[in-house]
Amino acid sequence: MAIKTYKPYTPSRRHMTGSDFSEITKKTPEKSLTVALKKNSGRNNQGKITSRHRGGGNKRRYRLVDFKRNSKDGIIATVKAIEYDPNRTANIALIFYADGTKSYILAPAGIQVGDEILSGPDAEVKLGNCLPLSKVPVGTMVHNIELLPGKGGQMVRAAGNGAQLMAKEGKYATLRLPSGEMRMVPIECRATIGVVGNGEHNLISIGKAGRKRHMGIRPHVRGSVMNPNDHPHGGGEGRAPIGRPGPTTPWGKPALGYKTRKHKKQSDKLIVRRRNGKGSGR
Repeated sequence: MAIKTYKPYTPSRRHMTGSDFSEITKKTPEKSLTVALKKNSGRNNQGKITSRHRGGGNKRRYRLVDFKRNSKDGIIATVKAIEYDPNRTANIALIFYADGTKSYILAPAGIQVGDEILSGPDAEVKLGNCLPLSKVPVGTMVHNIELLPGKGGQMVRAAGNGAQLMAKEGKYATLRLPSGEMRMVPIECRATIGVVGNGEHNLISIGKAGRKRHMGIRPHVRGSVMNPNDHPHGGGEGRAPIGRPGPTTPWGKPALGYKTRKHKKQSDKLIVRRRNGKGSGR
């Protein structure tokens, strides 16, 4: 999918880019595979803001993407369309199974309308097929990876991402994730062959504030321009320093280098090398 530029007839248009949607073959979603998506403006059930800078945005319907790929093992499916999904960076593919069932899956890079895909332990190692890691050759690029067998893909689902199967030993397979982390997952977990499509998504320049508002993201400002009652960096006359050993969040927690992962988390033993290049220890 190529990146589209615009003639600079306004200042905001000068650096704005977007996708040309050349891969998209169907504009409207399959109605039976969508549900209503209620807006909550970043508020919880008490009406309190739990996620700041959310609100507004264009109306969307949620596409029911099949991340498990385990209900139609051994049944051939045909790709009928490649669609845009406003809820994620990746595109999605509409597939029709031989028994008439319709489903959405993440569209891998290179998949075309008319391609046939298959799920299950007996599926061949082919683009778009979903099978257990025990059946995947070492060195293969995969995405939509399960953390627990049958739970559905949870890792490597964003546009352009792919993980490489590095080793298989005993009950675990070792994967190199896009972040550089080396992690073991149970070898019976399923993954989809290939890399997630729409890889040029990260090259898009938003260009103007209004486009962010269309996405449901409200403005946010630096803490140093707030009042002291709103942010620890606020207050002072003119451009004042933050007055602290290091930058903090609005709630006083360190903003740089502060670890939020739980101590002694059960999955720590499955991380061979963390993304910062260090070992599995904290």
